[in-house]
Amino acid sequence: MATTSTRTSRHVNAPRADVYRALVDPRAVATWMVPVGMTSHVHEYDAREGGLFRVSLTYDEPTGTGKTTAHIDTYRGRFVKLVPNEQVVEVMEFETTDAAMRGEMVVKITLTDADGGTNALGVHDNLPPGLSPADNQIGWQMALDKLAAYVEANQNK
Repeated sequence: MATTSTRTSRHVNAPRADVYRALVDPRAVATWMVPVGMTSHVHEYDAREGGLFRVSLTYDEPTGTGKTTAHIDTYRGRFVKLVPNEQVVEVMEFETTDAAMRGEMVVKITLTDADGGTNALGVHDNLPPGLSPADNQIGWQMALDKLAAYVEANQNK
């Protein structure tokens, strides 16, 4: 059975250490790891291998359709691999009763030096059949754009 995946990358004008910090800091994650048109609430975020996380994304407009409730997407998971300043690997799944949205997904963000800054490559594997790869791609691009803006604005603070 083929797996559905998306790949998204973004250059960040900051060192890998700064970008990595934003990947494992729950306050930073609440700011950047959310598509435009949604707000984030981090319920739990224990950034260590084996540590758990749980996050809810709420649509700003009542027309947004959530996977968990009418207007909310909640997902939970665990950190599988953390390589400081290089990579974060998470396994996550939506909290949902919709069988088409169930299943463990793997998200891997890899950081490499590039052009005086950092390239962040996000790979999202095992998308459930009910999740549009195109929508997932757009959401991740928005999130990585926000990651870059967050890290670049918070350098040297």
